[in-house]
Amino acid sequence: MVNYDHYTYKVTWSSEDEEFVGLCAEFPSLSFLDKNRNTALEGITDLVRDVVADMGANNETIPEPISEKNYSGKFVVRISPEHHRRLAIGAAEQKVSLNRYVSLKLAC
Repeated sequence: MVNYDHYTYKVTWSSEDEEFVGLCAEFPSLSFLDKNRNTALEGITDLVRDVVADMGANNETIPEPISEKNYSGKFVVRISPEHHRRLAIGAAEQKVSLNRYVSLKLAC
């Protein structure tokens, strides 16, 4: 069984609702609103716990927590040839590889 405490939670202010909203990255359709930040976090955590239990009881596939996934550090992205050229020029001007240049750009 997946440990619901290992999911990626955050709490942010919702100007529209005038309350804090608790969110879970692995369950983007779920949210929990409350006037209190801590209660919003507790609410989304409890909601995810209940959803995970329900999914398990129904033999549904439960999302793996992002924190428990392994990442290779590689991914492929497709861009236009013009954008590729601009990035290659930027890398050349900085005297670094294209890979290093893009990595540095993504880190900002």
